[in-house]
Amino acid sequence: MPRRDDPTSIERRRFLELSKSYGFTAALVAAAGGTLLSNEASAQTAKEERDREKAAEFTMTIATAYILGASRSYPIMQLDFKENLQNTTNGTVYVKLAAGGQLGAGGALAQKVQNGTIQAAQHSLSNFAPFAPSVDLINLPYFCGANQRFVNLVTSEAWVGDVHPKVEAKGFKPLWYVVIDPRVVAIRRGMDGPVKTPADLSGVKFRVPGSKMLQQYYRMIGANPTPVAWGETPSAIKQGVADALDPAVGALYVFGFKDILSWVTFSRAVPDSQVYSCNLEWYNSLPMDVKNGVEFASGITMQQNLAKVPAARAYAMAEMSKAGVRFYSPAADELSEWVAAGGYQRPEWEGFKQELAGSLENFAQLEEAAGTQSQFYVHDA
Repeated sequence: MPRRDDPTSIERRRFLELSKSYGFTAALVAAAGGTLLSNEASAQTAKEERDREKAAEFTMTIATAYILGASRSYPIMQLDFKENLQNTTNGTVYVKLAAGGQLGAGGALAQKVQNGTIQAAQHSLSNFAPFAPSVDLINLPYFCGANQRFVNLVTSEAWVGDVHPKVEAKGFKPLWYVVIDPRVVAIRRGMDGPVKTPADLSGVKFRVPGSKMLQQYYRMIGANPTPVAWGETPSAIKQGVADALDPAVGALYVFGFKDILSWVTFSRAVPDSQVYSCNLEWYNSLPMDVKNGVEFASGITMQQNLAKVPAARAYAMAEMSKAGVRFYSPAADELSEWVAAGGYQRPEWEGFKQELAGSLENFAQLEEAAGTQSQFYVHDA
């Protein structure tokens, strides 16, 4: 337990004091700016936030599951998005951040956006799947697992023309897509590694989320899919209830898995992707110049995210390496074994393609989009 005079306790107390005096968002901004422990700087930050909020015509609450500092290894870019939104709307919009799961996470945040409880939120792209099933196509193995293929897909005319209207019909406006990195194969301590090919996963108890596609994929490559709720996953890995899991490296680091893993393999099958969504009714109520500012801010922040990806990955890997985690990137012939065993080209996926895309013809258009270089570049793991 931290002592009252250690830096963690001091910062925590200071954060609570500022939250009480100036508000949660001002305290967040002060913490992110490194001014938390300076009375003068914190007061100046709080004044700037008060002035901005007072001058703004619209207040936009954006909720996320991650603390502000998470962007160092998990580039969610929430403080950048706040700053960009306020500046590109010339101060007309003031952004309140509800970070660190303050208002929930995942599907709970998507629901709050849909019903207008909050104006916007970050959540996994898969959280859109109940509203627009075609979104779940991103979980087809090796369809858009590589970062560049994912960016190509979600910025394409095919995706925007097919998926966005379905999402908007349910009350959402997608603002921008967040690249984190592909999911990996991470095995617990006590297991031999690295995992080089699917053969190395034979019979391994692999923790999976509720996605039917991911469960089918891990069966196809020889693992034993083991559904475990996310909150129970660390204890399941520690106790050997599950031997492996698949979030991106940044997520593994943020959620504290560095001390219970031995090897991480960059299998690159499926993206660990996020999105910022907005309540469509609220967005439509904005004047056109403010809408344009929101769109511009979204585009700016997306490009900042793309530039941040390799640095965030490098930091997470460096920190995990200090804890003894080792990393493996399959050679071309090894990677081809992963694709051959479970890739989206296999006939087992035909039903999913037809159901989610509406037809194999529609899927072919999305497949072409994923393979066509977009105007945006992102580094691949």
